[in-house]
Amino acid sequence: MIALVQRVSRARVRVHEGEGAGHDESIARGVLVLLGVERGDAEHDIDWGADKVANLRIFSDQDGKMNHSLRDVGGEAMVVSQFTLAGDARKGNRPSFVNAAQPQHAAPLVERFAQRLEHEHHLRVARGVFGAAMEVELVNEGPVTIIVQRDPV
Repeated sequence: MIALVQRVSRARVRVHEGEGAGHDESIARGVLVLLGVERGDAEHDIDWGADKVANLRIFSDQDGKMNHSLRDVGGEAMVVSQFTLAGDARKGNRPSFVNAAQPQHAAPLVERFAQRLEHEHHLRVARGVFGAAMEVELVNEGPVTIIVQRDPV
């Protein structure tokens, strides 16, 4: 699992064509999580990632230091599946996506991630549409961008 976490003042995801057409969600201050599920990822990996994102101290306190989490500031989250995070571009010029999980495995894990943020951490969560071509807009606050990735066991 690779989660690219961006602290945002606002974010929006839209699907205009195909499956999920008409889907339009937005969040105010919080995080945009671009989530790549990799082959071999299991529910415990996803739970760990969601817990880590909810508790990352990437929001500033009164002294301007990053001491507050998404939970602390009452922020919102947007979770968007992005299999291209599993891309490997070390060889050649065309990334290989062999490390990306198959859609039938990845889709329920992306939803589990979003649900864990909602149910375990009591956050408002907006979602993209799995497998759809989407437009994602964001205002990266800071900018702050963190990669959350669990070391292989």
